[in-house]
Amino acid sequence: MDIFVLLKQTFDTEEKIVLQAGSVQEDGAKFVINPYDEYAVEQAIQLRDEFGGKVTLLSVGPDRTAEALRTALAMGADEAVLITDERIQGDEYEAAEILAQYLRSQSFDLLLGGNFSVDNGAGQVAIRLASLLDLPHVGSITKLEISGGGAVAHRDAEGDIEVVEVPLPALFTAQQGLNEPRYPSLPGIMKAKKKPFQHLTLDDIEGAVSATAKTTRLELTLPPERQAGRILKGEIAQQVTELVQALRNESKVI
Repeated sequence: MDIFVLLKQTFDTEEKIVLQAGSVQEDGAKFVINPYDEYAVEQAIQLRDEFGGKVTLLSVGPDRTAEALRTALAMGADEAVLITDERIQGDEYEAAEILAQYLRSQSFDLLLGGNFSVDNGAGQVAIRLASLLDLPHVGSITKLEISGGGAVAHRDAEGDIEVVEVPLPALFTAQQGLNEPRYPSLPGIMKAKKKPFQHLTLDDIEGAVSATAKTTRLELTLPPERQAGRILKGEIAQQVTELVQALRNESKVI
């Protein structure tokens, strides 16, 4: 079974985000595998171990993404492909188009990814990619069973469970609870250094140069600081009058 795992590198969820001049400062920040993508990597490795085949990691991102891919290789994935190019602007439309162009020339039985990335939180790339490749797509899965030429997936549906059966090849995105991702072992880290790792640019992928972003981030700003609470005093009628005046004149909500 040939499996591709869509992987993104994101800020560590415990990292303090610093904004300067309208953009996130990356100097000195710690980056990790997007947590939801870790579940996808673990699921791919388990399926590979059960059915045989190969797990290939696939990412569109800056050069630093190689560190996250090396970590996933140390977990047990077989190969990695990093598509990096200074022309890539990085919105979800563009990323899906580039991934689709690459995967059209590949043979695979299964695509796995995270439910969404913890940085942008858009959750668009996988479903866009499934549409571009005309593949069945099941998102937010908590269980996956492969049998013959099909798969049965349990997906989280706002606190309930949906059971979906689809033919393969198909694309699935992982939710927390799908499995427990393993930690890279020392032998795994050593083996990862020798595993195949392709660095590609847009020029290496037929048709990828034509993929252009549909959105541009102009600026990031923090929300206004929350003001301290205020305790109203006096008789109930007086408090109500003061509250209404504050809501009307200060908060502008009525």
